[in-house]
Amino acid sequence: MRLIDTHTHLYSDDFSGDRKEMIQRALDAGISRLYMPGIDSTCIDDMLLLEQQYPGVCIPMMGLHPCYVKENYKEELQIVKDWLDKRPFTAIGEIGMDFYWDTTFADQQLEAFNLQMQWALDKNLPIIIHTRNAMQPTIDAVKPFAAKGLTGIFHCFSGSYESAVQIINMGFYLGIGGVITYKNAGLPAVLEKIDLAHMVLETDAPYLTPVPFRGKRNESAYMVHVAEKLADTKQVSIETVAKITSENALKIFRD
Repeated sequence: MRLIDTHTHLYSDDFSGDRKEMIQRALDAGISRLYMPGIDSTCIDDMLLLEQQYPGVCIPMMGLHPCYVKENYKEELQIVKDWLDKRPFTAIGEIGMDFYWDTTFADQQLEAFNLQMQWALDKNLPIIIHTRNAMQPTIDAVKPFAAKGLTGIFHCFSGSYESAVQIINMGFYLGIGGVITYKNAGLPAVLEKIDLAHMVLETDAPYLTPVPFRGKRNESAYMVHVAEKLADTKQVSIETVAKITSENALKIFRD
């Protein structure tokens, strides 16, 4: 059984004590690829080092996360652009809109999002979208780019069925992570009505740890619990979930 974690922050300081062992646990659990989203310029060196240490397994993306769109966002965007021009990346991400903590930089978030989506179109790359407390504005921002052929993943999807349909109709995929295991999330009821052809798996490690480890640090090996819950939700085998979601991931990332 082969699984692909489409979203994991392996370079996080949370793993500084056991990063090597944590990656080995993921490999032992059958997770064959680990896609690492960019956050801002501070994570790039560590992310690229992991790519060197685990070629073909730890795969980097490049992008500016909306929560890191601050006063210096133009300098950060220039760094992203320089890296995209310097060498190939598998995707641009994670990018998007986040109004959870505050909306001080809401306009700048949208500007950064639009710019990075245009770069993705220009370079024929998929995007990984982060959206929190901003689902409809995010979908509305993506629509004109999707109409031109842009595709990718709405990472950590936890929205409504109506939002899911809009996302799928744009040709995007739903990133399913630990939230599916949370009792009050309501996500299984949404996913019951959606075909596996529109889903990929992820952890967002070290965040959003699935049950039974909720409250502890997340890691990529725990994605097996996400796959099990999705299999239960869809009334199929875990092997079917693994096969279809992995094929979807490889299609998105063109690997």
